[in-house]
Amino acid sequence: MRFELKFDKDNQVYLASKAYGYDLLNNSRWNKSTSFTQEERDDFSLNGLLPPYVFTLDEVVEKRYMTMVAKQGDLEKHIYLRAIQDRNETLFYALIDKHIEEIMPLVYTPVVGLACQEFSHIYRQPRGVFVSYPNRDKIDAMLSSPYFDNVQVIVVSDGERILGLGDQGAGGMGIPIGKLSLYTACAGIAPEKTLPILLDVGTDNPDRLKDPLYIGWRNPRIRGQEYDDFVDMFVKAVKKRFPHVLLQWEDFAQANAGKLLNRHRQEICSFNDDIQGTAAITVSALIAAIKSSGIKLQDLKAVVVGAGSAGIGISNLLVDYLEYTGISRKAAQEQIFLVDRYGLITENIDSLDFQHEYVKSNEHIARWKIKDKQNITLLETVANAKANLIIGVSAQGGIFTQAVIAQMALNTPHPIVFPLSNPTTKAEAAPQDVLDWTAGNAIIGTGTAFPLANRNGKMTRIDQVNNCYIFPGIGLGILAVKATIVTDKMFLIAAIALAELSPATTDPTNNLLPPLNEIRNISKHIALRVAKEAIDSGVSQIKPESDQALLQLIESNIWEPKYIPYKRVGHE
Repeated sequence: MRFELKFDKDNQVYLASKAYGYDLLNNSRWNKSTSFTQEERDDFSLNGLLPPYVFTLDEVVEKRYMTMVAKQGDLEKHIYLRAIQDRNETLFYALIDKHIEEIMPLVYTPVVGLACQEFSHIYRQPRGVFVSYPNRDKIDAMLSSPYFDNVQVIVVSDGERILGLGDQGAGGMGIPIGKLSLYTACAGIAPEKTLPILLDVGTDNPDRLKDPLYIGWRNPRIRGQEYDDFVDMFVKAVKKRFPHVLLQWEDFAQANAGKLLNRHRQEICSFNDDIQGTAAITVSALIAAIKSSGIKLQDLKAVVVGAGSAGIGISNLLVDYLEYTGISRKAAQEQIFLVDRYGLITENIDSLDFQHEYVKSNEHIARWKIKDKQNITLLETVANAKANLIIGVSAQGGIFTQAVIAQMALNTPHPIVFPLSNPTTKAEAAPQDVLDWTAGNAIIGTGTAFPLANRNGKMTRIDQVNNCYIFPGIGLGILAVKATIVTDKMFLIAAIALAELSPATTDPTNNLLPPLNEIRNISKHIALRVAKEAIDSGVSQIKPESDQALLQLIESNIWEPKYIPYKRVGHE
C-alpha cells in the first residue's frame, strides 16, 4: 500500500507514505498543501513544489472561507468548494466543520440541484464511478481499483429524479457526491471509505441530449427488463467487490425506487434515503412539532400532498410511530389523507398498490362537503378532514395556497405545515407566507434552506427538515456493528432518538431541530441507538459487551478533519 495509517511508540497515529513529490500533492485524500511541515517537505521532496511559508490548518481554513465568501453567486461558491474537495479533502471538511450552517446549503440542497443541472459544464476532476449501460460488462473492472480498497459506504443514483428537477442523466452524479460529503461532515465517515456511483442508463431530458458538452451516454433511458438486469449486474458486482458495504439508493424515479429497495435489501445492506431517510427526519420533526402544538396523537389529522415514494414512506413511518405509542395500525392509517395530482386518493379514482392502505372509502367521505367525489381538492380535503398537519412532497411550488393555510389555521390553533419539496422553487409554500397567513402561529419545517423569517416581529430560524440529521448517524451505527441488513425499525428508532434532542421539548417556542453545529454529537447519539437496535434484532456481526464498549466502537469509526504527521517509507 502506498499509504498506511500506523501508530508510533507513544500510540500516536501517523501516515506512512511511499508517495512523494507531485504524487503526494495530487492525492486529494492525503495532500496537506502549504501545511506540510519543513521536515515533511524535506522527507517527501516537496521543497520548491510549495511556497516556503508553512500555514496551520486553521489559517488555511480562514483563507479559503474568505475567498469563498467573495465569490459571486451560490453556484460559483459550490464550484469553489468542490475544487477544494478535489485537491485537499481534509481542508474541505475542516472548512465545513467550522462554517457548517453556511456551507451545508452550498454543498447540498438547495445549490446541489443547480449543480446537477450544470454538472457537464462545471465538471473538473474525476470523482466516483460512472457505470454506463454500454460498459455493463466491465463493472468488475471499474470497481477493481486499489483506490477503492477501503470503501464501506456507496451512494448510487441513476439521475432520473434529481430533487424536484427531474431527469438530469449523468449530471445526477452531483447527488451521490453531495450525500457522501454529508456522511463525512456530519458523522465522520472517513472520505476514503466513501464511493459515489452514477448508473448512466441514458436520459430522456432533451436539454441534456442536445447539449454538446453533456458528459453522459447520449441515449434515451433504457427501461423494463433491460434496466432491471443492468441493476442486478451492478448489485452483484458491488457485493462481490465490497461484501460488507452499506449501499444507499438515491433519487430514483417512483417506478423504480421502491422496487429496487424491495428487490435488493435482503441481498445487500441497503436503504433508500428518499423513502426511508426522508420519512425518518420528517417523523422526528413531527414528533417534536406535535408535542409543541399540544395536539393529541389520537386527534392528529395529517394531509400528505404527494403520494409517491417519499409521501408513502413518511405516511408508513408516521403510522409506525402512532402504533408504537399504542394507537392501532388501522386507526393510525385512517388519520392520514393522501392527496395526489388528482386530489384525495379515494376508492373512486385509480390508485397504486403501495397506496392502498390509505385509500379512503365512500363511507369515510359520505358527509363531506365536496363538489366532485372523483376530484376532491386539497382545500376540500383540509377543510373536511379538519387537518391540523400538512406535509408537502409534491414538487409543486406554491400548492399550499393562502386559502389552504388559512383553513388549517381555522382547524387548529397551531397548524403544522411542512413544505418539504426542494429546491426552493419547488417548495409548496414559503415559510414567511405561512407565518403571515397564520398570524405567526404555524409550526414550520421545510425541505430546503430558507432565510430567517419574521414571526410577529422576531426573526426566527426556519427548521430545515434535512436528511443529513438522520442518514449519516444511521450509517455510522450500521458500520460500527457491521449490520447485514437495514431494517425499517432502525428508521423509527433514529427518528425517536433525534426527537429526544429537540429544543422544543423543553420550550415549545424553540426550534424543532437542534442547530447544525451540533450535528457530530447528534449523529453519534443516533448511531448508538441504531447500533443497539441492530444488535437487539440480531442483524449485527459485532456485539460489544456493554453500552460503553459500543460507544467506544462507534467513536473509533469517527474521522476528524485534522492533519497528522507523515513519515516516508520505501522508495518508488
